[in-house]
Amino acid sequence: MERGHAALPRWRGLGILWLLPVLAGGQLLAAEEAAYEERTVTGVRGRAVELSCGPAASAPPAVVFWSFAAPGSGPPRAVAVGSGWEVAVAAGAGTLGRVTLRNGTLELRELRAAAQGRFLCQGLFPEPGRLRVGYAAVLLRVLVPVSKPFVRPTAAAAAEGAAVALTCSVREGTEPLSFSWQHREPRGGPSASPAGLGGSGAELRLMPANRSHAGWYACTVRNEVNNRTSEPVYLDIVYGPDEPAISVEPFSPEQGGFSAGEREDVVLSCLAPSNPPSRYIWLHNGSQVHTGQTYVIAAIARTQAGTYTCLAENTHLHTRTQATILLTVYYPPAGSPSCSALATGDLRDVALRCRWLGGFPPAQLRWVGPGPPEEEEEDGAMGLSSSMATSIQPGAATRNGSSFSCLASHPALPRGAACGTTLWVPAGGPSCAAAATKGDEYVMLRCRWEGGTPPVTLRWRDGGGRALGDPAPSAAVLVLSADGSLGGRDFVCAAAHPLRAAGAECRLRLGKPDPSPGALAVPRWGYMSPPAPSPLRHAEVPELEAERSEVAVLEGSEARLACRRRGGGADLGARVVWYDPKAREVTPGLAKYRLEREEAWVNLTVRDAEWPGDSGIYRCAAANAVGTASLPVRLRVDRYPAPPNVTISKLRYTRARTEVRLEWRTQGAGNLTGFVVQRRQARKTPRRAPGPWETAAGDIEPHSRDRRVGGLDPAVVYAFRVLAVNHRTAGHPSEVQTPAEPPFEAYPAVTGAAVAGMLVATAASLLAVRWVARHQDTLPRLHDLLFRTAGPGAQEPVGTPEETETAASSEEGAAPGDAAAPGTAAGKGTHGASRCPSTHPVSPRRLSHPLQSHGQHHRTSLTSHRLTSPSP
Repeated sequence: MERGHAALPRWRGLGILWLLPVLAGGQLLAAEEAAYEERTVTGVRGRAVELSCGPAASAPPAVVFWSFAAPGSGPPRAVAVGSGWEVAVAAGAGTLGRVTLRNGTLELRELRAAAQGRFLCQGLFPEPGRLRVGYAAVLLRVLVPVSKPFVRPTAAAAAEGAAVALTCSVREGTEPLSFSWQHREPRGGPSASPAGLGGSGAELRLMPANRSHAGWYACTVRNEVNNRTSEPVYLDIVYGPDEPAISVEPFSPEQGGFSAGEREDVVLSCLAPSNPPSRYIWLHNGSQVHTGQTYVIAAIARTQAGTYTCLAENTHLHTRTQATILLTVYYPPAGSPSCSALATGDLRDVALRCRWLGGFPPAQLRWVGPGPPEEEEEDGAMGLSSSMATSIQPGAATRNGSSFSCLASHPALPRGAACGTTLWVPAGGPSCAAAATKGDEYVMLRCRWEGGTPPVTLRWRDGGGRALGDPAPSAAVLVLSADGSLGGRDFVCAAAHPLRAAGAECRLRLGKPDPSPGALAVPRWGYMSPPAPSPLRHAEVPELEAERSEVAVLEGSEARLACRRRGGGADLGARVVWYDPKAREVTPGLAKYRLEREEAWVNLTVRDAEWPGDSGIYRCAAANAVGTASLPVRLRVDRYPAPPNVTISKLRYTRARTEVRLEWRTQGAGNLTGFVVQRRQARKTPRRAPGPWETAAGDIEPHSRDRRVGGLDPAVVYAFRVLAVNHRTAGHPSEVQTPAEPPFEAYPAVTGAAVAGMLVATAASLLAVRWVARHQDTLPRLHDLLFRTAGPGAQEPVGTPEETETAASSEEGAAPGDAAAPGTAAGKGTHGASRCPSTHPVSPRRLSHPLQSHGQHHRTSLTSHRLTSPSP
């Protein structure tokens, strides 16, 4: 209530009219001067609406009174009254919304649907020289916006040719409502109205449905307030499968089927058109042997003869088709024989059962008793039969802990097969307990004695020996209606086992009620029975259903097993639990499992599934006072395909012999996840066993084909091998190799250095000789040593054109025989002195220097590199 508001009494009808003359200062108005108007106003729920008393242009009333009358609710009730700044709002006006009154105008914020009806306004309007009484009736219509619609098809996946309808529903909204539909292709694309389809309005009919109707559907609903569009819903149209066709390679037909040679590879292919694609299951003589479109039988043997059935299944339509062929080869029974023991003959004898079905010919089975081997043929053998063998063993003549074996023989199995069982009685005796359940409406008597082969049979009886309920193995539960007649009664649980001559029992006596009037009986187990007997309610054994009876996953992934309890009858506090393949209860907090639980369902998630440890039969169980229900769910953990083989192509030490360089290649394709390099110390002598393999590198990427492995001892000879890894499956290791010695790298270095040195020395020598030849004045003795002749008739190289001309003139003026004369030598020395400041002539002794031949060599070299040589 706003500030300045006062409490408003609950006036009824138009009883406020007597106030108006008083508020008018005692002036009574004539009835004919009162004005009346009636109008209709529309508002939206949750929003605000204003109701004015009188025309908008007129002055606000001096006194105003508002009342409200809902349709069919009787006389109007007060809402608010105001006089100037004084305003009072009725206490019950909050059902219409948040009510405020200002200047005679009634404002309803956060309008509610209950405000729809007739609002009456009575006001006193001031006019020049007088006061006028005005009346107004405002009919308020409250509109409700359209809520978000949702589409509900009759089926999420419909068979082709069936009738399908999609319904668009809204939770609320003021009518009239209009509906429109949109359709989008399964792979995207723009939305379009499904033209040509049957139905209109809130329902869209597809009669009959075909493949073009598959896709996303959405509907839009409108009214005069707003419009909303639903989330799209996918509709799938499924069909098939058609009758499968089986092809056999190699193609060898014969009358009535096909044939294959022994040790021959046989490929069976199956094709059955379907949408979604068919799920193919291959059956061999009625037993599943493969899942997939193609089944390859490598090196087929006679033991694999029989009928092969291709079963094509459409998981959406739950339809199946199949085709069968006959393949002529022999085969033994699948699996191995199974043994069991059951109590029979009024719980006095034990029936030993052995089963091993299938095969051609059938397996021969016989039971062998616990006697010594020499007595086996006389006393131990218990009959010979095919496929199934049963032997009745008297309980009185059988010792506790006796073991029996079922021996199976078959022509295809030289060593045969066997299974066995041991008959024993559990220690101790039965245990009894009583408890109240289901809100103290029932009394549950429970008797347990677990263990034994066969299990102990338990049965409840009353104090007079009358049987109650049916006998049950290991545990017996009796549910009684809680009433005053149970107090002081005795109940006996009788246990019997064929190997136990005397029975065992346990007793319960329920507490006797207090005879005083009005007192409540308190039984010994804490149950408080009511004074009056309550009728027995209908109770049933819990019913369970699993999402899938068989779950198949690849190793390393998560497997989800779902189980829930179906309704029907009183559950008596039944609780759903899971048991692993070893019959251990799965409890919260285990690292291997994750439980998701509600009142009626429990989901079990197996983390990081391992092969074959996590494979097996998991059981979903629920027990109440009436009985126990169990539902098996098989988990199959499959291994990844084997990775390809690896061959080492290069294995060599580095120079320091502390690491090796390893290269390899793969043979075949595979979904690789990495490689592993292993090493060990090589075997030194044939008699010495090799050491264990160690992982030298285990983080190799699948695209790598080489690796450097370090950390080696140079004094140890190592052996290496490489394995390819596919998730958790390791392939066959490569051949074992030892590293090769590193190549000697000094020869190319020395040879290169020598050649480079020779080239540098030759180039330097040529440059030095050329420099001496051009600068004979600077080093005359070296010049004479390199470029003067060594004897008569010898020629010397000429370094310049001037030298060439001088040499030519000297040779023309000298006789051939005078070359060795002293005068000639002196003349030549004089001539040389004119060209060179040196005063030392070349003597014959000097010409016989050991460097003579070397000088000739250089002369010849210079002759080939310089301009020309002196002509003879």
